[in-house]
Amino acid sequence: MKVVRFSEGLALTEYLALEAEMVKTVKEPTLFTWIVAPTVIYGRHQVREQEVNEAYCAAHGISVVQRQSGGGCVYADGGNLMVSFISPSTHSQEVFDTFLQLLAGAFRQLGYDAVTTQHNDVLVGERKVAGTACYTTPTGTVVHASIVYDINLDALQQAITPSAAKLEKHAVQSVRQRVINLRRIHDLGNTQSFRQVLEEALALFYRK
Repeated sequence: MKVVRFSEGLALTEYLALEAEMVKTVKEPTLFTWIVAPTVIYGRHQVREQEVNEAYCAAHGISVVQRQSGGGCVYADGGNLMVSFISPSTHSQEVFDTFLQLLAGAFRQLGYDAVTTQHNDVLVGERKVAGTACYTTPTGTVVHASIVYDINLDALQQAITPSAAKLEKHAVQSVRQRVINLRRIHDLGNTQSFRQVLEEALALFYRK
Protein backbone atom coordinates (compact mmCIF):
# COMPACT_ATOMS: atom_id res chain seq x y z
CA MET A 1 0.00 0.00 0.00
CA LYS A 2 1.25 3.44 -0.92
CA VAL A 3 0.76 6.39 1.45
CA VAL A 4 0.77 9.83 -0.18
CA ARG A 5 0.40 13.42 1.01
CA PHE A 6 -1.21 16.33 -0.82
CA SER A 7 -1.23 20.06 -0.21
CA GLU A 8 -2.55 21.21 3.14
CA GLY A 9 -5.49 23.56 3.54
CA LEU A 10 -7.56 22.48 0.55
CA ALA A 11 -11.34 22.64 0.64
CA LEU A 12 -13.21 19.39 1.13
CA THR A 13 -14.45 19.50 -2.46
CA GLU A 14 -10.83 19.59 -3.65
CA TYR A 15 -9.89 16.49 -1.64
CA LEU A 16 -12.94 14.69 -2.98
CA ALA A 17 -11.84 15.67 -6.49
CA LEU A 18 -8.39 14.20 -5.78
CA GLU A 19 -10.03 10.88 -4.84
CA ALA A 20 -12.06 10.91 -8.04
CA GLU A 21 -8.98 11.56 -10.17
CA MET A 22 -6.80 9.01 -8.41
CA VAL A 23 -9.27 6.16 -8.85
CA LYS A 24 -9.11 6.62 -12.63
CA THR A 25 -5.46 5.55 -12.83
CA VAL A 26 -4.57 3.90 -9.49
CA LYS A 27 -2.35 0.81 -9.87
CA GLU A 28 -2.06 -0.28 -6.24
CA PRO A 29 -3.96 0.40 -3.01
CA THR A 30 -3.20 4.00 -2.05
CA LEU A 31 -4.04 5.94 1.08
CA PHE A 32 -3.97 9.60 2.03
CA THR A 33 -5.20 11.59 5.01
CA TRP A 34 -6.57 15.11 5.11
CA ILE A 35 -7.89 17.76 7.48
CA VAL A 36 -10.45 20.41 6.56
CA ALA A 37 -12.01 23.57 7.92
CA PRO A 38 -15.45 23.09 9.53
CA THR A 39 -17.64 21.25 7.01
CA VAL A 40 -20.75 19.10 6.98
CA ILE A 41 -20.62 16.25 4.47
CA TYR A 42 -23.79 14.41 3.59
CA GLY A 43 -24.23 11.21 1.61
CA ARG A 44 -25.22 10.70 -1.99
CA HIS A 45 -28.75 9.52 -1.18
CA GLN A 46 -29.49 11.97 1.63
CA VAL A 47 -31.73 15.03 1.49
CA ARG A 48 -29.75 18.08 2.60
CA GLU A 49 -32.69 19.83 4.27
CA GLN A 50 -33.40 16.77 6.42
CA GLU A 51 -29.82 16.20 7.57
CA VAL A 52 -28.24 19.64 7.94
CA ASN A 53 -28.98 22.58 10.22
CA GLU A 54 -28.61 25.13 7.44
CA ALA A 55 -29.12 28.17 9.66
CA TYR A 56 -26.48 27.08 12.17
CA CYS A 57 -23.95 26.25 9.45
CA ALA A 58 -24.50 29.59 7.70
CA ALA A 59 -24.15 31.53 10.96
CA HIS A 60 -20.91 29.75 11.91
CA GLY A 61 -19.19 29.61 8.52
CA ILE A 62 -19.54 25.85 8.15
CA SER A 63 -19.45 24.60 4.56
CA VAL A 64 -21.98 21.99 3.42
CA VAL A 65 -20.94 19.47 0.76
CA GLN A 66 -22.50 16.36 -0.74
CA ARG A 67 -20.17 13.46 -1.49
CA GLN A 68 -20.43 10.78 -4.16
CA SER A 69 -20.57 7.89 -1.71
CA GLY A 70 -23.58 6.83 0.33
CA GLY A 71 -23.78 6.67 4.10
CA GLY A 72 -24.71 9.22 6.71
CA CYS A 73 -24.09 12.87 7.42
CA VAL A 74 -20.89 13.84 9.26
CA TYR A 75 -19.34 16.99 10.69
CA ALA A 76 -15.61 17.60 10.26
CA ASP A 77 -13.25 20.29 11.52
CA GLY A 78 -9.59 20.69 12.45
CA GLY A 79 -9.92 18.01 15.14
CA ASN A 80 -11.21 15.49 12.66
CA LEU A 81 -9.00 13.30 10.46
CA MET A 82 -10.27 12.13 7.08
CA VAL A 83 -8.77 9.02 5.47
CA SER A 84 -9.11 8.06 1.81
CA PHE A 85 -8.31 4.54 0.58
CA ILE A 86 -8.27 4.07 -3.19
CA SER A 87 -8.02 0.60 -4.75
CA PRO A 88 -7.86 -0.57 -8.38
CA SER A 89 -10.27 -3.37 -7.43
CA THR A 90 -13.93 -2.97 -8.39
CA HIS A 91 -15.01 -5.58 -5.83
CA SER A 92 -16.35 -2.88 -3.55
CA GLN A 93 -17.43 -5.00 -0.59
CA GLU A 94 -14.07 -6.73 -0.47
CA VAL A 95 -12.24 -3.39 -0.57
CA PHE A 96 -14.60 -1.95 2.04
CA ASP A 97 -14.07 -4.88 4.40
CA THR A 98 -10.29 -4.70 3.93
CA PHE A 99 -10.26 -1.04 4.80
CA LEU A 100 -12.47 -1.43 7.88
CA GLN A 101 -10.22 -4.15 9.27
CA LEU A 102 -7.17 -2.06 8.40
CA LEU A 103 -8.51 0.98 10.25
CA ALA A 104 -9.63 -0.95 13.33
CA GLY A 105 -6.31 -2.81 13.40
CA ALA A 106 -4.35 0.43 13.24
CA PHE A 107 -6.43 1.85 16.08
CA ARG A 108 -5.68 -1.20 18.20
CA GLN A 109 -1.97 -0.79 17.51
CA LEU A 110 -2.25 2.74 18.87
CA GLY A 111 -3.86 1.55 22.10
CA TYR A 112 -7.56 1.87 21.30
CA ASP A 113 -9.84 -1.13 21.86
CA ALA A 114 -11.51 -0.77 18.45
CA VAL A 115 -14.15 -2.97 16.84
CA THR A 116 -16.12 -2.70 13.59
CA THR A 117 -19.90 -2.87 13.25
CA GLN A 118 -22.35 -4.10 10.66
CA HIS A 119 -23.11 -0.45 9.90
CA ASN A 120 -19.49 0.08 8.77
CA ASP A 121 -18.55 2.18 11.81
CA VAL A 122 -15.58 1.77 14.14
CA LEU A 123 -16.35 1.84 17.86
CA VAL A 124 -14.21 2.19 20.96
CA GLY A 125 -15.96 1.41 24.22
CA GLU A 126 -19.31 1.20 22.38
CA ARG A 127 -18.96 4.80 21.19
CA LYS A 128 -18.46 5.74 17.55
CA VAL A 129 -15.02 7.06 16.62
CA ALA A 130 -15.12 6.64 12.84
CA GLY A 131 -17.72 6.38 10.11
CA THR A 132 -16.98 5.09 6.62
CA ALA A 133 -18.48 5.13 3.14
CA CYS A 134 -17.46 3.99 -0.33
CA TYR A 135 -18.25 4.13 -4.02
CA THR A 136 -17.08 2.16 -7.03
CA THR A 137 -16.21 3.28 -10.55
CA PRO A 138 -15.27 1.23 -13.64
CA THR A 139 -11.59 1.63 -12.66
CA GLY A 140 -11.63 1.07 -8.91
CA THR A 141 -13.10 1.74 -5.48
CA VAL A 142 -12.86 4.72 -3.14
CA VAL A 143 -13.38 4.27 0.59
CA HIS A 144 -13.21 7.15 3.00
CA ALA A 145 -13.41 7.47 6.77
CA SER A 146 -14.17 10.36 9.08
CA ILE A 147 -12.28 9.93 12.36
CA VAL A 148 -13.38 11.73 15.52
CA TYR A 149 -10.12 12.62 17.28
CA ASP A 150 -10.59 16.06 18.87
CA ILE A 151 -13.55 17.73 17.18
CA ASN A 152 -15.86 20.43 18.51
CA LEU A 153 -18.69 18.28 19.85
CA ASP A 154 -20.96 21.28 20.39
CA ALA A 155 -20.69 22.13 16.69
CA LEU A 156 -21.26 18.49 15.79
CA GLN A 157 -24.43 18.46 17.88
CA GLN A 158 -25.78 21.61 16.27
CA ALA A 159 -24.68 21.23 12.64
CA ILE A 160 -26.30 17.91 11.78
CA THR A 161 -29.86 16.80 12.44
CA PRO A 162 -30.25 13.01 12.41
CA SER A 163 -33.79 11.74 12.59
CA ALA A 164 -35.29 10.52 15.85
CA ALA A 165 -35.61 7.06 14.31
CA LYS A 166 -31.88 6.91 13.59
CA LEU A 167 -31.00 7.98 17.12
CA GLU A 168 -33.44 5.46 18.57
CA LYS A 169 -31.81 2.72 16.50
CA HIS A 170 -28.55 3.44 18.30
CA ALA A 171 -30.26 3.82 21.70
CA VAL A 172 -29.17 7.44 22.20
CA GLN A 173 -31.00 10.75 22.49
CA SER A 174 -28.46 12.85 20.59
CA VAL A 175 -25.64 12.41 18.10
CA ARG A 176 -23.23 13.69 20.75
CA GLN A 177 -24.09 10.77 23.02
CA ARG A 178 -23.17 8.34 20.27
CA VAL A 179 -19.63 9.59 19.55
CA ILE A 180 -16.49 10.22 21.56
CA ASN A 181 -13.20 11.93 20.75
CA LEU A 182 -10.31 9.48 20.57
CA ARG A 183 -8.10 12.04 22.27
CA ARG A 184 -10.28 11.81 25.37
CA ILE A 185 -9.68 8.05 25.52
CA HIS A 186 -5.96 8.06 24.77
CA ASP A 187 -4.17 11.34 24.08
CA LEU A 188 -1.65 11.11 21.23
CA GLY A 189 -1.01 14.84 20.96
CA ASN A 190 -2.68 17.26 18.58
CA THR A 191 -4.47 16.20 15.41
CA GLN A 192 -1.32 16.47 13.29
CA SER A 193 0.57 14.21 15.72
CA PHE A 194 -2.28 11.70 15.66
CA ARG A 195 -2.28 11.89 11.87
CA GLN A 196 1.40 10.97 11.68
CA VAL A 197 1.20 7.97 14.02
CA LEU A 198 -2.02 6.72 12.41
CA GLU A 199 -0.49 6.82 8.93
CA GLU A 200 2.45 4.80 10.23
CA ALA A 201 0.14 2.31 11.96
CA LEU A 202 -2.01 1.91 8.85
CA ALA A 203 1.04 1.22 6.69
CA LEU A 204 2.45 -1.23 9.24
CA PHE A 205 -0.82 -3.10 9.79
CA TYR A 206 -1.40 -3.39 6.03
CA ARG A 207 1.91 -5.27 5.66
CA LYS A 208 0.97 -7.83 8.33
